[in-house]
Amino acid sequence: MESKIEEKAKTKATLISKGLDKLFPNPKCELDYKSAYELLVAVILSAQCTDKRVNIVTKELFKEFNTPQKMLTLTQEQLEEKIHSCGFYHNKAKNILAMSKDLLERFAGKVPSSQEDLVSLAGVGRKTANVVIGEFFKGEAIAVDTHVLRVSNRLGLVKTDNPLKCELALNNLFEKKAWSKLHLQLVLFGRYVCKSFSPQCDRCPFYNICQSEDKKQLLNFAD
Repeated sequence: MESKIEEKAKTKATLISKGLDKLFPNPKCELDYKSAYELLVAVILSAQCTDKRVNIVTKELFKEFNTPQKMLTLTQEQLEEKIHSCGFYHNKAKNILAMSKDLLERFAGKVPSSQEDLVSLAGVGRKTANVVIGEFFKGEAIAVDTHVLRVSNRLGLVKTDNPLKCELALNNLFEKKAWSKLHLQLVLFGRYVCKSFSPQCDRCPFYNICQSEDKKQLLNFAD
């Protein structure tokens, strides 16, 4: 039997889910890809980088290097040069090449569909694995990136700066069949409405339940 606190939290989650359905009824991943491998590489590149920038880079990169075999014909220095504008290019190039080698040696060059296998790949964390599971394999998973973490805290769904704790809390609050859609909705909401800086509070349907310091500053200013 759920406690009153748990019941209240799930009621809030239902309210937020309905609001997000109105804002983003058919959310789409904004990364361009044609295969599981391309998506995996794109998600690695997207860390602390915009999807728009990643798409510019991968449009050229994937013309010749869109499989693990082809990617491994590049040296790390050559790959770094091609992905330089995505930032953190040294670590990203290292991870992409190591991940590609893992795929060839352990999975016959094919991207696995389970979270356990995905996170066993070099350079692939839980967030990246969950994006691939939800987006390419059409499974249900909540990938907690900076947008999801920020929005979840502002809306009072969680109170943590730990991505794993955030993911597990959201899993408990929302029905599994909605996890992947919710992930995309929270990402888009954080990207275009509940921004890190200058959030568009006038467009937000959750203004009355927002826990954001930005909102408090706006209220103080209005007073």
